[in-house]
Amino acid sequence: MTMTTLRALYEDPATTIASGRDRTVRQISMLTEIVRATGRPMRILDVGCGDGAATAQAARACPGHEVIGMDWSAEAVKRARSLGLTVIQGSVDAPGLPLADASVDVVVFSEIIEHLIDTDAALTELLRVLRPGGTLLLSTPNLAAWFNRSLLLLGIQPLFSEVSLRAIHGRPGSEVVGHLHLFTRRALTSLLTTNGFHVNRIDGATYHDVPRGLKTLDRMFRRRASTAAILLIAATKPHRPADPLKSGHR
Repeated sequence: MTMTTLRALYEDPATTIASGRDRTVRQISMLTEIVRATGRPMRILDVGCGDGAATAQAARACPGHEVIGMDWSAEAVKRARSLGLTVIQGSVDAPGLPLADASVDVVVFSEIIEHLIDTDAALTELLRVLRPGGTLLLSTPNLAAWFNRSLLLLGIQPLFSEVSLRAIHGRPGSEVVGHLHLFTRRALTSLLTTNGFHVNRIDGATYHDVPRGLKTLDRMFRRRASTAAILLIAATKPHRPADPLKSGHR
């Protein structure tokens, strides 16, 4: 699988680049809490903004703050700009985001990490542009979601997982979305911590494509992040790097 193949998938107008409503609402609620607590103008960067719908909601929820959208897809940038947003084309891949070190207060990184080849390099780049004390708001599908646990017991490929970029094989659904990695709560927390973040909060969100008859169950399992359909994480960049001696590493 190559970057060229992935870019072709995301530039295809038929590929969904919109956001799930419950995840967006809950993540924006987390964002507004951060903005209110800070009490000063902030620079908020939505990396992988897609069609700009969630970015526009964030801008409306945070008046007086600078909200910037960013996406590597020219099609997504075009759609987001049509909403009147400030949007730039860029990527966490080399040569990296077109922003200076420690220049952003909040990075929103929604439903992106599961699409990346090198997750560690991406998190290193996000850490670079965040100011000390700045916050990463990340969301991603949960491999251990309640319905995936049931599917695996039945020998069915988990939802959100892909074995091909050309077609769906062995799992529910009809749309290829290019997921390369899937995370449990424990794995994602470990990944973020290893890459220099301090995880402050983990919430859950529902999945918009759950069948109508199962939506009540999805809302119920959302209350426990480890079984929720979507993981929502708030993690901060420490004001100073961790001391390897104190952390037990030699």
